[in-house]
Amino acid sequence: MGLKKSFSSIINQYFSGIDRPLFATVVALCLFSLFDLYGIGGVNNPYFSKQVIFVVLGVIMMVVFSFFNYRYLKNNSLAVFVLYVISVALLLVPFLFPSIRGVRSWIAIGGLTFEPAEFVKLVLIILMAKYFSQRHIHINDYRHIIVSGLYCMIPIGITLVQPDFGSAIVMFFIWVGMLMAIGLNRRQFFVLAVLLLIIGTAGWAFVLKPYQKVRIVSFLNPGSDPYGSGYNLIQSKIAIGAGHWFGSGWGKGPQTSNGFLPEPYNDFIFASTADQFGLVGIGAVLAAITFLISRIMHIASRATSNFGRLFAIGLTIIITAHAVIGSGVDLGLLPVTGIPFPFISYGGSSLWSLLIGLSILQSVRRYG
Repeated sequence: MGLKKSFSSIINQYFSGIDRPLFATVVALCLFSLFDLYGIGGVNNPYFSKQVIFVVLGVIMMVVFSFFNYRYLKNNSLAVFVLYVISVALLLVPFLFPSIRGVRSWIAIGGLTFEPAEFVKLVLIILMAKYFSQRHIHINDYRHIIVSGLYCMIPIGITLVQPDFGSAIVMFFIWVGMLMAIGLNRRQFFVLAVLLLIIGTAGWAFVLKPYQKVRIVSFLNPGSDPYGSGYNLIQSKIAIGAGHWFGSGWGKGPQTSNGFLPEPYNDFIFASTADQFGLVGIGAVLAAITFLISRIMHIASRATSNFGRLFAIGLTIIITAHAVIGSGVDLGLLPVTGIPFPFISYGGSSLWSLLIGLSILQSVRRYG
């Protein structure tokens, strides 16, 4: 009886200090991901069984870590810097492992893989929140823009070499988005835009290889190479169109169940969801993501520290970028980049990073 009462007390303590609508939305999205993955491959599908473990452990981590006082990160510069160094070091480890589909982005141990770039994204928003919360009144000093940019460009550069363009783009958005949140003036924004345009042009001309350029621009005319660079996008569009309003039914998506849609569990999970549940299904997922973001910003508006507000903004940037890019790629509006759709795609790296990020956010909600 005492153990039961103690457990009940912990549960009450947890829910009394967090944003409950946010918690419910996250759990609903995670459960839908299991439902979705089961429909794609059935109960014997290894992706489904692994995702069950990822979801259960991830939700437990989200609950446990929310009791960790975020002020330790806010007030301890050395701890944040060590965390950053560890994350960058982990980003280099995949170069010691064989490439997967031509990319060295994963640490593979046994049957499990870990993608350090997802952890780096979380660490970057912690680092940027820490850096800018201490210097927001001096943001007009170009030195702080340059220093913060160097912190971000190191992992971005490593990620581009892997090459993982999708994650590099998200890291870049974290830096620029948090700079804009802290308050760049027009002159700084113009100088930054021109500099980035020069870097982007030089990268296209001298860094990217021909096959990488083809992959980036193939979304403009996938029909020019329907069995090569344009195949994935064509099948994705067919799957989304086949879903119509209400989809073909759970486990009955023609493109997905017949194996025409590539990577239906992760890169093209948005298309496979549309294949099964139609426009209504993907609309509900996007509505849930939008509501989740609104709750994150609600916590940001109530945070008593600049660190808490900036961390919430950074987390919003990650989730929004993944959702926009993930859906945009599948719809043929953006180049194929290969990043997971938040909370829905198969994989533990992205899911756990997001859930740990949300646990820190709930700590901001709990401790102010």
